[in-house]
Amino acid sequence: MDESQNQVMEPVVDWRHVFSLLFTSLFLAVLIGISAMLLSYFLDFVADLFMHFHESYHTASPNDVPALRRLLSVTVGGIIAGATWYLIRRRDPKIVGIKGALEGKKMPFWKTIINVLTQIFYVGTGGSVGRELAPRQLGVMLSQQVQDFGKKKGFLKLTEEDRQLLLAAAAGAGFAGVYIAPITGMLFSVELLLKKNSIKNIAISLLMSTIACLIGSIAKGFTPYYWVAAADFSHWMLIVALVIGPLAGIFGAWAKQGFAWAQKQQATGKTVLLTMPLVGLLTGLIAWVMPEVMGNGRAVAQLAFHQTNEHLLFFFIALGLIKFAMTFLTLYGGGTGGTLTPSIALGSVLGLVVSAIFSGILPGIEPWHFALIGAVALLAASQQAPLMAMFMVFEIAHLHSSALIIFAVAVALSSATAKFYLQVQERRAKKKA
Repeated sequence: MDESQNQVMEPVVDWRHVFSLLFTSLFLAVLIGISAMLLSYFLDFVADLFMHFHESYHTASPNDVPALRRLLSVTVGGIIAGATWYLIRRRDPKIVGIKGALEGKKMPFWKTIINVLTQIFYVGTGGSVGRELAPRQLGVMLSQQVQDFGKKKGFLKLTEEDRQLLLAAAAGAGFAGVYIAPITGMLFSVELLLKKNSIKNIAISLLMSTIACLIGSIAKGFTPYYWVAAADFSHWMLIVALVIGPLAGIFGAWAKQGFAWAQKQQATGKTVLLTMPLVGLLTGLIAWVMPEVMGNGRAVAQLAFHQTNEHLLFFFIALGLIKFAMTFLTLYGGGTGGTLTPSIALGSVLGLVVSAIFSGILPGIEPWHFALIGAVALLAASQQAPLMAMFMVFEIAHLHSSALIIFAVAVALSSATAKFYLQVQERRAKKKA
């Protein structure tokens, strides 16, 4: 009798827990959205200050900036970024990132802020690395701070599962606030970080990404990040996806391995004071004749998406290889940054190479179709996140829904091929060890 009375007295819903989760989600979403908007403004400020350059989908490459100014901009940027990274890593060379935060490590407030701003600053001066890591790291750090404050004051009731969810959702919201891509932000949180597709995870992540996206759009509006022609994807492109998918899987796996090795072996200590200025100088010298190599890879991909001249194929091959090399050297030289947009750039070049093979077989299909398929397929392979990759390119390029069918085939094949290749390499490494 007593047991039945106790069971009746227990609340069906813990409203304090529900309130804590919803309140924290909404508060963080607004905070991260404002932060993402400010980062966008900061990037524009740096690019304008150093190169008088205003990046957009109309002008993704600083072609009109004098070559000498491009050289000076990224060289000085390398000097300042290298000195800053050296100072914040001097006592503790390891900067706690998103993975560390999910494992329970504390992201220092000011150290993270400076690291995030340095990433955006270096990209703004023309540095060759992705800028999407910075808003994700900032979002996770802010999530930690808010959760710790609420726990200290005793007004938030969150489980360990909630804390993990809010950290991952904050990373996705940071991305969504900068790239105006709420579905991608949600998928980044759920597919790549949490790896658990529960209704709760999807709902909280999508809520935070959507709010952050709306606030972040104040800076950039709802214009596409990549501009492509308004055209449907022919069903014949399914054949192309069957070819590009496995190829992108192999190249994506190589890119993943290369970037991971560069980050693991990157310069530390006073060496960064030399390596980062040298990387900046080399980037500037290459940008003297290839300005598209500057920045996070948007210029390379945008040029590929406008490509109609097959005679420029070898130029694009060289541009793609150089872009990979400079991003690799930036990470190896001590820089911190993302690899999502550089992977899109590499994939777009791979797609153009395949287009040269199909040019006489499938008449009437533009090379930029191939570039888009290559971009999404290589991104999926390098990140091992097929859904995120598919919707990222779909959202930020404002594509027609017909692209999703083609993308689905390409990312399925590329992700599976990359995973199989990486598993084989891992087994071989274990046998040698």
